[in-house]
Amino acid sequence: MFTTRPTLQGTFGMVSSTHWLASQSAMAVLERGGNAYDAAVAGAFVLHVVEPHLNGPAGEVPILLAPAGGEVRVLCGQGVAPAGATVAHYRGLGLDLVPGTGPLAAAVPGAFDAWMVLLRDHGTLAPADVLAYAVHYAEHGHAPVERVGETVETVRELFETEWTSSAEVYLPDGEPPRPGALFRNPALAATWKRLLDEISGAGDRVAQIEAARAVWRTGFIAEALVRQAQRPTLDTSGERHTGTLTAADLAGWSATYEAPATYDWNGWTLCKAGPWSQGPVLLQQLALLPDDLPPYGSADYVHLLVEGCKLAMADREAWYGDAAEVPLDDLLSDAYNAERRRLVGEAASFELRPGGPGGRVPRLGAHARGEAAAPGSVAPGAGEPTVAKSPVSPVPAEPEVAADGLTRGDTCHLDIVDRWGNMIAATPSGGWLQSNPVVPELGFPLGTRLQMTWLEEGLPNSLTPGRRPRTTLTPSIALRDGVPVLAFGTPGGDQQDQWQLHFFLAVALRGQVRGGLDLQGAIDAPNWHNDSFPGSFYPRGTRPGSVTVEGRTDPAVIDGLRRRGHDVTVGDAWSEGRLCAVARDPGTGVLSAAANPRGMQGYAVGR
Repeated sequence: MFTTRPTLQGTFGMVSSTHWLASQSAMAVLERGGNAYDAAVAGAFVLHVVEPHLNGPAGEVPILLAPAGGEVRVLCGQGVAPAGATVAHYRGLGLDLVPGTGPLAAAVPGAFDAWMVLLRDHGTLAPADVLAYAVHYAEHGHAPVERVGETVETVRELFETEWTSSAEVYLPDGEPPRPGALFRNPALAATWKRLLDEISGAGDRVAQIEAARAVWRTGFIAEALVRQAQRPTLDTSGERHTGTLTAADLAGWSATYEAPATYDWNGWTLCKAGPWSQGPVLLQQLALLPDDLPPYGSADYVHLLVEGCKLAMADREAWYGDAAEVPLDDLLSDAYNAERRRLVGEAASFELRPGGPGGRVPRLGAHARGEAAAPGSVAPGAGEPTVAKSPVSPVPAEPEVAADGLTRGDTCHLDIVDRWGNMIAATPSGGWLQSNPVVPELGFPLGTRLQMTWLEEGLPNSLTPGRRPRTTLTPSIALRDGVPVLAFGTPGGDQQDQWQLHFFLAVALRGQVRGGLDLQGAIDAPNWHNDSFPGSFYPRGTRPGSVTVEGRTDPAVIDGLRRRGHDVTVGDAWSEGRLCAVARDPGTGVLSAAANPRGMQGYAVGR
C-alpha cells in the first residue's frame, strides 16, 4: 500500500495530532516523564492556540481512555443546553433552527473541565506543567498555518463591523495571521497566567486542579463568559440575539465518566462514546457488513459501505440523542441488522430509511422529512460546521465561501500511547474563532454546539435544558482479543465515522505490514463520503444519493458507482479524511503512529 510517510514505530511513546506543535508539545511531556494523559492535556491546550479556527477552550471534547491494565472509559466533555434553552424560547424569537453562530447556539462549555478532570484522575503533573506550552505559544507567538488566515479573511467584514473583539485578536493592524509571521494571542496567555496565579497557593496538584475548575465554573472566567452570552450578537439568522447561558448553568455542570458503547467484529471490539454522540454510527456500519465483503476498494466495496452508512445515519436521525432513551442494544443486534442489510440493493438509495428497532416506530422531524425548508436545502461542501460572515458585501477572493454566504470550521484530533500502555483518543472541537465573538477579557469565544439540536419537541435530539446536543465528535479505541491496541479519529463533522470505517477496515483487512499495523497506508488510502442525510450543522442540508470521492480514486470505481446510480462528485486528490492513529502491539510492546498528510499540518511523532 502506497504511503506518503512511514508508519512510525518505537517503544517509548507515540503521539499523533492534527498539528505538529501539539504533537511535539505532547511528546515533550512524555520526554519529561509525564504519561499519555498529561501529554494529552498539554497537546489539547496547544491546539486551542494553533488551531483556533478548529477548536477552543469553551468548546467540547469527547475523550476515550484506556489506562494500562484498566477498562476503557468515556470522559464526556460535552456540555448541556442551559436551563433557559427551550424550544419555546427559540420559537418565540421566530426561529425554525438554532443559529449556526452566536450566543443562542452556546451550550455550557465542556472542554476545559474535561481536560482538568482527566489530569486530576489519570495524570501526574500540575496545571502549570501542562499549560506552559500553550502559554508560551499564545504569549510569544507561533507561525500559523495558512488556513487560520484564510478563515479570518472570510469573516473579516463581520469582525470589523460587528464582532470587533474578534478583530482585535485576529486582525491586528488590520491584517489576518499569515504563515511565516508570528501570531500572538496575549489575552489568552493572560487568562491562563491569571488562572495559574490564582491557584498557585491551593496546595498539591489535585487541589490546584480543583481550584482551576472552580475558577472556570465560578470565578473570573465564568463571569466573563456569562457577560459575553448576554451581549446582543449578530448570528446566522441575520438578527442580533442574546444567549441563555447563566452563572448557574456554568457552576452546575461537570465532566463525567461513562461506559463506552461497544461492538464486536472479527476479533475486534470497537469502543465509542454513546448515542449522545455520533459514535454508534461506526458500530452500526460494522454490524451491517455481510460475512463476505467485496474486494477492498472496489466499486462493490464502496457501494456497500456507502449504502450501509445511509442506513446507519437514518437511524442516527430517528433514534440518537440525549433527550430520549436510545434503544442501542436493539440497534446493534444481529436480528435488526440482518433485516436492515436486506435493504442494500444493487442501486444507490436516495431515501432516508430509518428502521424500527424492537418494533418501535421511528419519528423524523420536519426537516428530515423534507417538510421544512432549511436555509439552503443543499449541504455545502462536506457538511462541516458552518459560520456566519458579514451580511453586507462579500470580501473579494474569499477562500471556500459557499453560495449560501457561509464558511465552515472544523475540528481537531489527538491520539497518544505511552511506554506503560496508557492510550487515549480525543476529538476537541467547538469554540472556534468563527463561532462567536472573542470574549475580550479571555481571548477566546463561546461555542455553538446547540446548533445540532432541533427546535421541534419530542425528538431524541430536541433542544432540551440539561441535555447534551447530539454531537458528531467521535474518537475511537479498538481492542483486539480484549486488549486495547488502536486509538484513532478524525475531524470532519458528519464524515468522521465514514472516514473512520474505511480506515479501520483498511487496518483490519490488510493485516500486518513491516512488523506492525500499517497505519499510514490506511490513512493515505483514497477515501470518500456521502451527504444523503440531514447535516448536523446549520443550515442542516442534505444531498440525497451523493458520493464525493478523492481524485486519486480508480476511474473504474467511479464509473462503477455511477452505473449503480450514485451522484458522484470527484474532489481534489487529497481531500477526504484527516485521520490520526496510534497503536500498541501487546505481544511485543512495539508502539506505532501515523498522521494525515491532507492539509499539510497533521503529524505523528514518537520514539
